[in-house]
Amino acid sequence: MTSKIFRSIFIAVVLVLLVTLVIITGCMSSYFDTVQQNELRDELEIAASATEKLGVPYLEALKSDRYRLTWIAGNGDILYDTDVDSGSMENHTDREEVQEAVKTGSGSSYRYSSTLTEKTLYEAVKLSDGSVLRISVSHATTLLLVAGMLQPIIIIFVLAVVLSMILATRMAKNIVKPFNHLDLEHPMENDTYEELSPLLNRIHSQHKQIDKQIRQLQWKKDEFNQIIEQMEEGLVLLDDNGTILSINPAAKEIFKTGAFCVGQDFLTVDRSSELSQAMDRVNENGHEELRISRSGREYQVNISRITTEDHISGSVLLAFDVTEQASAERSRQEFTANVSHELKTPLQSIIGSAELIENGIMKPEDIPRFAGNIRKESGRLVNLIDDIIRLSQLDEGGSMPMENVNLADLTDEVFSVLRSSADIQNITMTASGSAELFGVKRLLFEMLYNLCDNAIKYNKPDGRVDVAISSTDKNVTISVSDTGVGIPDDHQSRVFERFYRVDKSHSKQSGGTGLGLSIVKHVVQYHHGTIKLESRENSGTTITAVFPIEK
Repeated sequence: MTSKIFRSIFIAVVLVLLVTLVIITGCMSSYFDTVQQNELRDELEIAASATEKLGVPYLEALKSDRYRLTWIAGNGDILYDTDVDSGSMENHTDREEVQEAVKTGSGSSYRYSSTLTEKTLYEAVKLSDGSVLRISVSHATTLLLVAGMLQPIIIIFVLAVVLSMILATRMAKNIVKPFNHLDLEHPMENDTYEELSPLLNRIHSQHKQIDKQIRQLQWKKDEFNQIIEQMEEGLVLLDDNGTILSINPAAKEIFKTGAFCVGQDFLTVDRSSELSQAMDRVNENGHEELRISRSGREYQVNISRITTEDHISGSVLLAFDVTEQASAERSRQEFTANVSHELKTPLQSIIGSAELIENGIMKPEDIPRFAGNIRKESGRLVNLIDDIIRLSQLDEGGSMPMENVNLADLTDEVFSVLRSSADIQNITMTASGSAELFGVKRLLFEMLYNLCDNAIKYNKPDGRVDVAISSTDKNVTISVSDTGVGIPDDHQSRVFERFYRVDKSHSKQSGGTGLGLSIVKHVVQYHHGTIKLESRENSGTTITAVFPIEK
């Protein structure tokens, strides 16, 4: 801006200087021409009077280095000239000043030399005898005068230019100085040109608007950071080159990295080929999904392309922990396969026996045995369906009527139901302790029944089944112990799975469905309790359930 102001002032000064020089030179030249022309006229009047009285002798007597007198006859011939022999001069009828003098009594004109360096002024007057007396004088033209004064003009011009540069520089700095010291952060506090007030007001308004927008953006940024930091899902924002722009704590935990990864390529955080290939494909497809395993957990990863005005500006990676979901899917698949198998086995036995009876193939004395088989398999099928329904109800987690349940009385009810089964193997059942638990009586009965039923089925002849009940201020404990065959160590972690059997042949003989302990586990979980199994092969098993006391 300073240079522009300097150039403007400097050019203006130079132009003014040049124009002034031209005007002054022109005015002075015009002034001196007028003065000299008046002098010529005065000299001509004197000479004309003397010439009419004295004639040629007067003209011959005149000696002047400045003026030239020429006496011209009425026909244009030269009668006498003070500088040149009249006989050698041409006729002057065509001269402008002569023609004008003949017509009006006086005339004037001027002519330049061929080089334009000399200007000649002519004044003519008509004498009484019809002749014309002309006086002329020559002097240098303005161009020659300027050329003659060229050196001082150049000196003056250079001095004027230097002075104008100094003044223009100082003036430009003085003009720009208030601009350089403007406080744009506080525009209304500036003491400067009044003409800048609209600009400063506009800047002040823009500052207020920008501050408001910055506060809004900061609030949105803080809100966004709060949201992503509280997310259980991993979130990673990437630019179009795959550089990490933002990563939330969940993603840091998943990919085992820290805040230092921001600004780095995502491949430095996770180098798996499957994830790298998915990120390459997302630029073409716009969206990719895959599952990855990290630290024993399974994650669903969704990668989506971010497009701004038809330009890929980056991508967002979202990772969901689907370990439980994947486990549930596998469990459902296993459960479906097991249910199909378990339902199919008794149905095939029922259908086979029914076909033999229907076709009359068997002997009459064998019919009761096959009918008993049909009844047995049907009962097994009903028990299986009941257990499946019970598990479905527990999986749904719906609310059931709860009450204070006396566990000692509940144990007596279970013992009365299982007494006949225990007597067959001469199993002794004992119960000790007493406590009340706020829960679903039907589910607690199912739990105790299954625990005691398994303790009887997998016990040894003349064995024992002991139920111990105890309570504290915080929880209630139910423990069921037996003196049976026990559970091998490699099976103990899976006995609570659905349809899992340690001894499949014994389970079929006893009519077990393989769902008893799974129901027990779900009942305990429904009441927010925990379950623990302790067993040694051929030494018996103890299963302990601990329930928190509901206040």
